[in-house]
Amino acid sequence: MGEQWKSLTNKSSEDLKPEPEIPGLKPANPAVLPAPQKADANLGDYQELSPQKHPKPLHVRRGPPNLQIRPPRREARLQTQDDAGRAKEEPHPADKEEKTEKSVISWRGAVIEPDQSTEPPSSKIKEPEKPSSLEGEDQKEPVPINERQMAVIEAFRHAWKGYKEFAWGHDELKPLSKSYSEWFGLGLTLIDALDTMWILGLKEEFEEARKWVATDLLFDKNVDVNLFESTIRILGGLLSTYHLSGDSLFLEKAKDIGNRLMPAFNTPSKIPYSDVNIGRGTAHPPRWTSDSTVAEVTSIQLEFRELSRLTGDEKFKKAVDEVMKHVHALSGKNDGLVPMFINTNSGQFTHLGVYTLGARADSYYEYLLKQWIQGGKQENELLEDYMRAIEGVKKHLLQRSQPKKLTFVGEFAHGHFSAKMDHLVCFLPGTLALGAHNGLTADHMELAKALIETCYQMYAQVETGLSPEIVHFNLHAQKGHKDVEIKPADRHNLLRPETVESLFYLYRFTGDKKYQDWGWEILQNFNKYTRVPTGGYTSINNVQNPSNPEPRDKMESFFLGETLKYMFLLFSDDVDLINLDKYVFNTEAHPLPIWAPA
Repeated sequence: MGEQWKSLTNKSSEDLKPEPEIPGLKPANPAVLPAPQKADANLGDYQELSPQKHPKPLHVRRGPPNLQIRPPRREARLQTQDDAGRAKEEPHPADKEEKTEKSVISWRGAVIEPDQSTEPPSSKIKEPEKPSSLEGEDQKEPVPINERQMAVIEAFRHAWKGYKEFAWGHDELKPLSKSYSEWFGLGLTLIDALDTMWILGLKEEFEEARKWVATDLLFDKNVDVNLFESTIRILGGLLSTYHLSGDSLFLEKAKDIGNRLMPAFNTPSKIPYSDVNIGRGTAHPPRWTSDSTVAEVTSIQLEFRELSRLTGDEKFKKAVDEVMKHVHALSGKNDGLVPMFINTNSGQFTHLGVYTLGARADSYYEYLLKQWIQGGKQENELLEDYMRAIEGVKKHLLQRSQPKKLTFVGEFAHGHFSAKMDHLVCFLPGTLALGAHNGLTADHMELAKALIETCYQMYAQVETGLSPEIVHFNLHAQKGHKDVEIKPADRHNLLRPETVESLFYLYRFTGDKKYQDWGWEILQNFNKYTRVPTGGYTSINNVQNPSNPEPRDKMESFFLGETLKYMFLLFSDDVDLINLDKYVFNTEAHPLPIWAPA
């Protein structure tokens, strides 16, 4: 969930304990929904947002959430569709052309280091595996959806209404101007949202989107795409939807995009280029450098490894495993912490001496753990690198703020500590909790609990109850000052998922209801300050101004792909709704199956 940042790449169009055994991957049980909770699902009054002049889009980074999804059971949810207040709308292909903005590319770096110390499970697979389908053997009685989950369904439908009417088939909705923006021109929002619709039980919406994928999703086009972003969103979204639905259409599309991304690995070092032209089969680094981002090249492994497992073609896994082996052996780390950039020619780290768990490095750490889990806990190099890195975090990056003594993760540059923390870093509590659940040291769970409190305070101490993109923590008590300080350039909110993602893991593993309550507060504040009456939700420029949060007129695809999905899972008391012993979420919240031990 992981390292999730929106990248600044201006694109033309925007001590180890023995591990418990993991049960073999069986067809997922239909997800059963949690018992109803106390009814406080009133959505509050949403203040109307109207278009307004806003500053140029700031450089955004976006983080990938750690996602694990388990095929939900549909029917139970489907019955409640109408109660959720669905608005029936036909998709209106948005024909307003919109100038493609110079956009900031989303950074969701998650680094994964594949190790081949054991025979890869994929080698056993000759033919495409049967997906884990929803119709599992041991069906449980469906539990009705609770009111908070209903509120998430309502929010999703409201967002989808705007997308359908004004941006159908395009990458992102611009809800205020009732228009759209293109990044890759591949229907990013629709693909990112497919498995969310399945999990929420939105059958009609899913079928309509499937039709678009079948008839309109064509990858044979002369367009440059970012390898990382298209892997986690498009390839990840198609693979998870295939597993949840069992529909081979999605696997075929996944194979197509997977093959088209492979030219990125044709570099002198085998460290992939950042950009690929999926029509021409050419790849290149960003215009201004021959470096790639560490998080980006190490956060594509879950997806490519799974594609090899499903197709029986080892080339995908081989390419990404080579990257992990290379990074595993590289010098330039600091107690397991990695720099942010790596050169595609030399294969060496560059810009040494700067260490962060935010943008450009975040998902590297997330994917170390998740690859180890995905592969059945057999690739020990990955686990060693992960454990070493967490010790490095404790040694160099952990501090406590004043006055509330919140534990936070700062940054370390050239020997100096900075009390700066990106919202993207809020993937870390969830990842730590996932590791502890999988048999790693219990102090990882304690650290996870401390950090999720901090991430919650990044919302609670702000006027709108929404977190800014970046905060700075006070290390010394000052009269009249809170723990959290916000600089004017950092006070935007992009509807990011990382805190909600971690709340989901913490609730799933501890059962402490406060995590659900915190998530409920966040959902209500999204409704109050970011909901657009005509459909959709918008990023905002100023979380410190409740009377005018300065809407930015953009709904990121990850709001539907991650934020609302994690909300729905957080509010569920059904551990089999994407069972975390059977699925591991990629950094865009797309659940992929954990492989049965060899």
